Amino acid sequence: MKAAVYYETGRPDVLRYEDVPDPACPAAGVLIDVEAISIEGGDTLNRLGGPMTSTPHIVGYQCAGTITEVGERVTNRSVGQRVVATVTSGSHAEIVAAPAATTWPIADGADIVAAACVPVAFGTADDCLFEFGHLQPGETVLVQAGASGVGIAAIQLAKRAGATVIATASSDDRLARLHELGMDHGVNYSERGWVDAVRQLTNGKGVDLAVDSVGGRVLAGSVRSLRHRGRAITVGSAGRDPQPLDVSMLAAGNQSLTGVWLGAEISTERAQQMISRLVDEVARGDLRVLVDRTFPLAEAAAAHAYIESREAVGRVVLIP
Repeated sequence: MKAAVYYETGRPDVLRYEDVPDPACPAAGVLIDVEAISIEGGDTLNRLGGPMTSTPHIVGYQCAGTITEVGERVTNRSVGQRVVATVTSGSHAEIVAAPAATTWPIADGADIVAAACVPVAFGTADDCLFEFGHLQPGETVLVQAGASGVGIAAIQLAKRAGATVIATASSDDRLARLHELGMDHGVNYSERGWVDAVRQLTNGKGVDLAVDSVGGRVLAGSVRSLRHRGRAITVGSAGRDPQPLDVSMLAAGNQSLTGVWLGAEISTERAQQMISRLVDEVARGDLRVLVDRTFPLAEAAAAHAYIESREAVGRVVLIP
């Protein structure tokens, strides 16, 4: 099969498009002929400097396609079934071996490209807002990096739950695309004074909940944007402007900071059912996936470079 691989971590140009051996079907897993690959933020960070499970390494956490083989211990999946899957690595390929437990059926007639973008981004957003963020109707939520996959999901889910949604992005042009998803107020966080702008939008009180996938200086700003007893969620780090967070700043406002990683929950029955619901809601059109651009798998290096340009609004997808 063909795959996008690298022999050392680094910039996008370390990616090569090469022939590699087909994977074997795990006893508790399935083989999938891949039709769409959603590039996740963790994919670019892994390529930049993360662990390599093999040499060459095939990066990637998420893809969708059709099952071609089922492991001997699998009873709830079948050949010919369309699924979206999450894996620890290996999605940037024509064929993927995935645990059956982290595959979700895609409804007949549903857009497989949209489905490929759901589990990590929408599942993470749902957990940040509700399972760990305890968002309630009438509250105000700050969604950092609103044009990202998690951000686009969080805007829609928070608005549907009856919250006022403030979202940030790195340019006014990117913010303009987010109003149609339910964003009430947009803030350009590449400009100085963005924390003051957030607080002004809440009449100086601050937000009830901040969902932050950026980290570093932005996370410190998220904490400063909280109201008394406000909650902040940190969900990964984009690797920009790193700085330690002085957690003592939380005490003055009786505020809280919670770390969230979907991977720690994804095998639980709760998370399995939550992701299945989200996949179905996207299939029905109740929730939207924004795909900014698709690239052939052979152009994975260009796709990664485009993501790192911070121009995309929504997902960047590879097509084998």
